[in-house]
Amino acid sequence: MTGNGEWADELQELARRRAMGTQMGGAERMARHHARGRLTARERIGRCTDDGSFTEIGVLAGAGTYDEHGALQDVSPAETITGLAEIAGTRVVVEAWDASVKRGAAESISREKIIYAERLAYEYRYPVIRLVDTAGATVVKHQVDGYADLPAREPQWNFFGLLGRVPVLSACLGPCAGLGAVFVCTSHFSVMVKQVSQVFAGGPPVVARATGEVIDKEELGGAAVHTRGSGVVDNAAEDEDDAFRQLRTVLSYLPASVREVPGRGPADDPPGRRDEQLAGIIPRNPRTAYDVRRLIRHVVDRDSFFEIGRYNGGSQVTGLARLDGYPVGILANDPKVYAGAMTVSSSEKFVRFVDMCDTFNIPMVNFVDVPGAAVGRQAEAAGTVRHVLRVACATDQVSVPWFTVWVRRAFGLGASTHGPQRGANLRVAWPSANWGSIAMEGGVDAAFRRELESAEDPDAMRLEILEQLRRLQSPMRTAEHFGIEDVIDPRETRPRLCRWITDAQRLLPDIAHERGRTMRP
Repeated sequence: MTGNGEWADELQELARRRAMGTQMGGAERMARHHARGRLTARERIGRCTDDGSFTEIGVLAGAGTYDEHGALQDVSPAETITGLAEIAGTRVVVEAWDASVKRGAAESISREKIIYAERLAYEYRYPVIRLVDTAGATVVKHQVDGYADLPAREPQWNFFGLLGRVPVLSACLGPCAGLGAVFVCTSHFSVMVKQVSQVFAGGPPVVARATGEVIDKEELGGAAVHTRGSGVVDNAAEDEDDAFRQLRTVLSYLPASVREVPGRGPADDPPGRRDEQLAGIIPRNPRTAYDVRRLIRHVVDRDSFFEIGRYNGGSQVTGLARLDGYPVGILANDPKVYAGAMTVSSSEKFVRFVDMCDTFNIPMVNFVDVPGAAVGRQAEAAGTVRHVLRVACATDQVSVPWFTVWVRRAFGLGASTHGPQRGANLRVAWPSANWGSIAMEGGVDAAFRRELESAEDPDAMRLEILEQLRRLQSPMRTAEHFGIEDVIDPRETRPRLCRWITDAQRLLPDIAHERGRTMRP
């Protein structure tokens, strides 16, 4: 047998079916999609992944229509596009919802394609990239199937197990309701496009029917709601290309699976660099705020800090960076927000970020300037104490190396969460550091209440007592008793951390293993 003569008809039919499988919702629907300022699913895959690297899985899947002789007339493709691709050379599973086909609704074929793709990711330890643009489930499915499914998670759909196995990164690129919101939320990092994408359990029609409330999509679940309030989504993007850039950036810090160690990136910033700006970055007045992000940028490799969740839980800064090319997780208190105190939302943000770094074997660096847990009627009603205790529990459960830099204040319950209390948690303090079981001013008012009430000049007495106690609070005094391992010149911080991260690499292969628990969404 020579050539393809005997199989010419079948090969022609295959080519025709493959072409039909890539037509998406057709030219008219794709034009409407573009008119809304949105890319198509296939364009998104092309923009997000390395050129020419995408190999589709399930291109023939869809709903075919046939004539009376059984000849194929047309195919309506499945609502999701799945396959393997590369991002900066890393092999990944890609899932893209095609909103030009039934608004990307999760029909049975699409569900099976996603289940298979994520099972493949789990078994082969491929990171998962989700490009989500789906209205979720649809009641039309009941008509097609002839019955209604009992709501339940698919037993073969390992949503949560995947979070303890490989990186799962999601971009919300349109209205994502119900199951679409689930895909966005069950990820280690999520990003949504401003004014274009929304996330909600039920969209405006469902809300109106259930509650009588009339509200538009953006007010209900836009980026301002979820990246600045609820914390459901980590970051906002200016446009789709910005969202893809953020996905690629986060992936560059992570290993392909929990069994691997994060790779070293560019190491073109001298590890011994002493940044003179650090010497005076902390104001002498303890009530004066400073730019903690500037502090971080002066310590880590130049241009390597990528912040996650900036506008939610604002008193706590979280992000990824590099030291001498090696990835690290960064924690820091922001004195410009609630003076850096730990709130409910900042505690949740802290726990989730620490869980992610611990899951993927990323060492942690914590710059501490915390006056304690947030106080007051609202803080107590919100259960702040319980949430701060969850932070303490999360830090004690980590297995990755941890380095604490005491920058300024460290008081009360909030300070006790600085890092693991067991093991060799490395700690250094700056001369500006001061700490105690309770903030000085409030502690003096409580401990010396009677003396102050009977004093001729209570204000002068208060200042005298404060000055005496502040001398005792010097980190030098604590170091005398080995209560802190070292007090360093702030300009020495980067060289110290770079030496530490090099040593930490020796530990990571033994730490990298299948976790007994998974990161919770």
